[in-house]
Amino acid sequence: MPGSKTVASALALVLVVTLFPWFSSSAKANESLVARIEALDAGFTVEVLGNRLLARQALSNFYAANSYERAWRSADQRHQLLEAIESASRDGLDPRDYHADVLAELSNRPMQDLPDDLQADLDLLYSDAFLMLGSHLLEGKVSPYTIHAEWTANRRQRNMGQVLAAALVNGDISAAVDALRPTHSDYHRLVQARQTMTGLLGRPWLPIPTGATIRPGDRDHRLIEIRRRLTALGDLSGSGAPDPSLYGGELETALPLFQARHGLEPDGIIGPATLAAINLLPIERVHQIDASLERWRWLPESLGERFVLVNIAGYELKMMDQGVELLRQRVIVGQPFRQTPVFSDRIRYLVLNPTWTVPRRLMIEDQLPRIIRDPDYLQRLNMKVYRGWGADRQQVDPAAINWGSLSPNNFPYQLVQDPGPNNALGQIKFMFPNRYDVYLHDTPSRDLFGRVDRSFSSGCIRVEQPFALAEQLLLGDPNWNRERIHDTVGSNQPKTILLPEPVPVYIQYWTAWVDNRGQLQFRNDIYNRDSRLLARLREDASGGSHGLTPAAVSYQESQANDNKEQP
Repeated sequence: MPGSKTVASALALVLVVTLFPWFSSSAKANESLVARIEALDAGFTVEVLGNRLLARQALSNFYAANSYERAWRSADQRHQLLEAIESASRDGLDPRDYHADVLAELSNRPMQDLPDDLQADLDLLYSDAFLMLGSHLLEGKVSPYTIHAEWTANRRQRNMGQVLAAALVNGDISAAVDALRPTHSDYHRLVQARQTMTGLLGRPWLPIPTGATIRPGDRDHRLIEIRRRLTALGDLSGSGAPDPSLYGGELETALPLFQARHGLEPDGIIGPATLAAINLLPIERVHQIDASLERWRWLPESLGERFVLVNIAGYELKMMDQGVELLRQRVIVGQPFRQTPVFSDRIRYLVLNPTWTVPRRLMIEDQLPRIIRDPDYLQRLNMKVYRGWGADRQQVDPAAINWGSLSPNNFPYQLVQDPGPNNALGQIKFMFPNRYDVYLHDTPSRDLFGRVDRSFSSGCIRVEQPFALAEQLLLGDPNWNRERIHDTVGSNQPKTILLPEPVPVYIQYWTAWVDNRGQLQFRNDIYNRDSRLLARLREDASGGSHGLTPAAVSYQESQANDNKEQP
């Protein structure tokens, strides 16, 4: 990143060319631009005033279309860009990635007073900064492919050179940058929550020591600091208490609400998990928000009028229709060692009374040990065994198989569970065929929805109220209503139902968000994905080789870079 040394070098250069005019090149500014662009086109690394130019292709295209003339002649436009760069911190981005230091240092000097070479350098830096910032706001700074190799959503695309050209023509740089931000209200609520949270940075936030569990009615000196902490976070009014070391009064109401918005059991008991959440530093909360903001920037510009959204880290599903929430329910997601992937697709059909064809990995890793331990396991769960696959498969008597002799390299069978109350998929599944073999489905294990931590599946997503979701998805189909759905389920025969229109489904991973009541929610990073994303987000954009999407690089070039780094 450009630091004090870089800025000092830039200022020294300004001083040299000012005191010694012969030091500057006699070439005109546009000739200097041509030379630098030609170097970029030839694949050279080009640094100006100590800052590497990163928007290689976009810069080349933009200046070629502009006849290699300087673009940033207006002081007002340059000032607008500097303000936009500084405001990028509200989005969780680092202004230093956009040449903020050197541009701020040199912005007070009239451009026309500078030598031609220096004018060209500054023009390139302003353009590069706009293209980088715009690209990062538009599609994210970090390539999602390097964090989630399974990502398949369509990222937002825009010709950034044309965006820059149009902004310079109409003169409103601020509006052009702002228009590149995600339009989702969830994103903007999270930006506002980040501003509020950054107001706590710098305040004393010493760890509250561990100790005995604190329950309502208990007296504990730690409650004094706990009250201060919850007041700062907005969970407690801060109106004061007659005895702040006594657990009672408003604190008894506020604490369960604090626990609920941190994904904890809202029992009002201050144990280790609750104390850890209270001790979470404001900067750690800001980092969670930053990771979630970046993930929002990976999403398409529009999610559609009608869609299903699953938040893995929040163990939650909601269905939206034209901005109205139709339903919200709990879900069960993959265990940490069998993580539910992040991707998007379209729900195309439902299956009532589904059979379950056990995936090969689960047959070997899960089912085989159980069959060996329990000879009645297959019969009890109504499972059939087949040799081979497809139409040529043949049913086999499980008693005739020496299960102990089987291994990952010797397992020629297929396990299929018939419809019924014990079927692992329950009575309904929602299909969006994908390469991960992940889908939404019912489950016979209803008690697990009562847990706070709901990462129990093998990757698929179990839905708490699947028939409510089915009714919403089938709205508009005159052949299906609640009564017919349940009658069909009662037949115990598999039935496939095509949706009147495929419905987008987005399976995402957010550990911070603002709910529809305006409450800032936090959840544990169950898959440890935030830390990896934040490490990439905090890298100097000039690194380029660590999964960063170089700003304003053509979409095809960024895709090529991403593919090289897929694990």
